[in-house]
Amino acid sequence: MPRLMDMGLDKLNSMMLEMATLSENAVTAAIDAYSKGAKATQVGEWSDHLQSLHRQVSDLSMEVIARYQPVASDLRFIKACFEISYGYYRFGRYALDIVEVLDMFGDLDKCDRKAVLETARTSQEMIRMSVDAFARRDVALARKIPKMDDTVDEAYRRHVRTVMVQKKDIRCALSAGLILRYLERISDHATYIGQSVDYIVTGVEPSI
Repeated sequence: MPRLMDMGLDKLNSMMLEMATLSENAVTAAIDAYSKGAKATQVGEWSDHLQSLHRQVSDLSMEVIARYQPVASDLRFIKACFEISYGYYRFGRYALDIVEVLDMFGDLDKCDRKAVLETARTSQEMIRMSVDAFARRDVALARKIPKMDDTVDEAYRRHVRTVMVQKKDIRCALSAGLILRYLERISDHATYIGQSVDYIVTGVEPSI
């Protein structure tokens, strides 16, 4: 027989899946805008909606805890939802930051964008893996994400080192540096989401 609490948990899960789709779309749109020199006009709206959904997830989580006093796996799921929804919200916020960099720096068609786009592909794959790991409660998949984070971290550090020793177009170098920094933060949050999935399934607190 379904428990009264299950309605709240199902609603929480639906909101999380909506956030996963929105945040993935926001980052993809921002990277496409950088790649193609196009506009990503919906990213701001999606970012705002993700912030609103994060608040709703927080409110619903507190309500379910207060009403039903969940324990064990139910409590772990609720706690992890709060952490993961923050990660989804941050994906949207960093996507908007990337769009704002593009607006600020203007036409970047003549810049060498290879390093940023390669790093973006890794970050996007990490997002997809973290979303799939949560949807399927797949611990094995979640545990693959931190290794990819090292690739993104190194790409950011390598860019900074290169800028310091080479005379490059400051507009290209600065815009790439900012976007790589946002991708590095996106990858961190994808890693945190994977750790939260691990926590839901195993009950072991993530080491952040």
